[in-house]
Order: sequence, then C-alpha cells, then structure tokens
Amino acid sequence: MTNDPERIFYYKHMARGFSLCLLITAFALGVGMVGYHLFESMSWVDAFVNAAMILSGMGPVSPLQTVGGKIFAGCYALFSGLAFITILGIIFLPAIHRFLHKFHMRESKGANT
Repeated sequence: MTNDPERIFYYKHMARGFSLCLLITAFALGVGMVGYHLFESMSWVDAFVNAAMILSGMGPVSPLQTVGGKIFAGCYALFSGLAFITILGIIFLPAIHRFLHKFHMRESKGANT
C-alpha cells in the first residue's frame, strides 16, 4: 500500500463523513424516541423501535393513540425523510467528489476560451 496523500485525504474525508452521519442518526433517533415517549407514553424500547422504523423509511410499528402522537409522527416522518437524504448525501459526497476530480481538466496557459 502506498502513502499517496490524495488517498489518505480521501479516507480521512470518508471517516469524517461517516462520523457526521452517525451523529445525525443518533440525534434524529433521540428526537424520535423522546417524542414517542412523551406524546404516546411508549416505553423507551417501543419508542426506539418506532423511531428507528420511521427513520429508516419502514413506517411505525405500534398504532398511534393520541392526536399529539399522530401529529408528532407526521412531522417526524417528514424530518426523517430529509435526514435520510442528508445522510446519503454526506456518505456519497467524497466518492462523487473523487470521481469528478478524475475528470477535471486544467486549461493550458496559451488556450483562448
């Protein structure tokens, strides 16, 4: 394995993005757990399952009983969709950047544009 600075930078960028994605996921999961626990009086385990299923795009596991819980679940589902798209963007950004960097062409000094 070589000590290519570009490759090392790429792997550091990937690790930083992955760490950021873990933080975003933990925050989003925490918001969902607290919301389900407060609005639906679910146990922390049931709140975790429902929040994780909504965050992953699968949908709630337990039926919702309260109006507040239903409103929270709708808002949380919208938030989760945006969080999911953001997480995917962060994960794929270094690979896309590296891919596009391969096709970058420098202008020659004497060329007229």
